[in-house]
Amino acid sequence: MAKARIRIFYPLTFGSIVLRTENDWYRDVAADHVSEDRTMHEFLIETGAPCLNFKSCIRDGDRLIWSEGTNKIVFLNKDNIQDVYPHYFSGLQGIISEMQEVPSPIMGRSQRVRVYLPAGYWENRLKRYPVVYMHDGKNLFFPEEAFLGREWMVDENLDLLDSMNLVDQTIVVGIFAGDRMNDYTQPGYERYGRSLVEELKPWIDSRYRTLSDARHTGVMGSSLGGVVSFYLAWEWPQVFGNAACLSSTFSYQDDLVERVLNEPVQPRENSKFYLDSGWPGDNYEVTLHMANALIRRGFAFGRDVMYFAFPLAEHSEAAWSARCHLPFQLFSGKLRRAAEG
Repeated sequence: MAKARIRIFYPLTFGSIVLRTENDWYRDVAADHVSEDRTMHEFLIETGAPCLNFKSCIRDGDRLIWSEGTNKIVFLNKDNIQDVYPHYFSGLQGIISEMQEVPSPIMGRSQRVRVYLPAGYWENRLKRYPVVYMHDGKNLFFPEEAFLGREWMVDENLDLLDSMNLVDQTIVVGIFAGDRMNDYTQPGYERYGRSLVEELKPWIDSRYRTLSDARHTGVMGSSLGGVVSFYLAWEWPQVFGNAACLSSTFSYQDDLVERVLNEPVQPRENSKFYLDSGWPGDNYEVTLHMANALIRRGFAFGRDVMYFAFPLAEHSEAAWSARCHLPFQLFSGKLRRAAEG
């Protein structure tokens, strides 16, 4: 029998935290250790399985308040530790901010963004979150803003992945395009990239509870937005450790394939790249070429590089909406965390 150590972090103001587990859903499991400020409750649970279903609850006398959402799953890794940040009163849907203007002297204009915050963000203030910066922000959240009324449904996708226990909750920063033909291609993406690294990311990190290191910071986009996502991760691997490039227009106005083939892999060896396209068309050949270039340079397929081709998939927001769950699983999937633990 293995022992899983589950640590529940929550700013408790009444009662105590207990667990209910699949070992016996009708029995409270008391904490083995509670921090002095009562924000951390630690439990040691015996299990003979590689994973364990459980739920954190607030015990307040005869009242039992279950955490919201489906049962959590602890995946046993080499340390057998699972940190959980539950919420009990916030509902199951994330929230999307109003439009925010971030001054950018580098761009000579403001960067306009909307920010998606996962369910429970404002309730459990102990938790910090990975961040994905997504381009073409108008197409991410609302049909009334999106091209031809078709959006990526990013908030719905992330809410669903969270309910499935597949990913760690993630903040998404949707960046609205200014001059996308210039900002997302060479040489304009050099200035755009500096703006994200030197202005936008520090602004986000100062206002939201982010995990700001490269391991927990990604970029994602489609078409030219995929090109600039790859550029950002290749140029600043110490900032953006994950890049998702859907139906990307590689080689249209960039030299990224050549850079991959000729530049040193270090310090990019820990970067994760997700590449995909539809077929026929939809930048299938150039995406396949880029995936092959990364593999030739030593990036491991299935670990450092994920590549998919989707037969008959179109170059459209609807197609990208249907598969954007895949890079989110690569970036912040709980199985990745268990594998790296």
